[in-house]
Amino acid sequence: MSSISPVVRRRAATVARLRAAGCVWAEDEADLLMSSATSPAALQALVDRRVDGQPLEQILGWAWFCGIRVAVDAGVFIPRARTELLVRTAVTLVDHRDAVVLDLCCGSGAVGAGVAATAAGKVHLYAADIDPTSVACARRNLEPWDARVYEGDLFTPLPDHLLGSVNLLVANVPYVPTGEIGLLPREARLYESLLALDGGADGLDLLRRVATEAPHWLAPYGHLIAETSHAQSPAAVEVLQRAGLTARVVTDAQLDATAIIATR
Repeated sequence: MSSISPVVRRRAATVARLRAAGCVWAEDEADLLMSSATSPAALQALVDRRVDGQPLEQILGWAWFCGIRVAVDAGVFIPRARTELLVRTAVTLVDHRDAVVLDLCCGSGAVGAGVAATAAGKVHLYAADIDPTSVACARRNLEPWDARVYEGDLFTPLPDHLLGSVNLLVANVPYVPTGEIGLLPREARLYESLLALDGGADGLDLLRRVATEAPHWLAPYGHLIAETSHAQSPAAVEVLQRAGLTARVVTDAQLDATAIIATR
């Protein structure tokens, strides 16, 4: 008679299925899925979804980002570790209490939450996204900071009183060139909104639109921080400089992350 418990057998079987499906961190994922399942049948259903290619974060309903558990609904852009560079950079630029922070193209609201949670002083947080599912998710994630979250295209839904008063504008705009969408991992292509990925022919269409309007919304000496790729960074700097902003590149080799800081 086997002395191996049913739980141990289920874990071993789950790890084996995940590993066969190509999950690099099969053991860790198995533990997370098992902790979320309410029964063996529920676990089977969760593993089936993962093996089919659905992102782990959407299956669990949350992701860790900057030490915060962020809710992630189906179809919502999953916050990446590299985007933590935006948060760390933003926090260094929040140089006074009661700063007005705008999280544009906010997705789940992870960046805004990261800034609000780690800034030295209280911030007045606003966020916007064109995707209604993302907006609903962001409202839940940003509720602890009394954020105002708006649905609409870039700056369009924002209240007029923010004009000229935004101290820090963080914009994780889509920057994957349209022709490279097909090269993205299957998880992203099938389970995340194309609106959160496609940056146009050269990946800079959304950044151009943000750069054009940002000077009207930024306070004097306010900052815009945008994520981009290393290869795109020279062109991204040029886009922001043409809009009348001073711009510089910041990188983090460990995160494989690149961002642009532009100042009014």
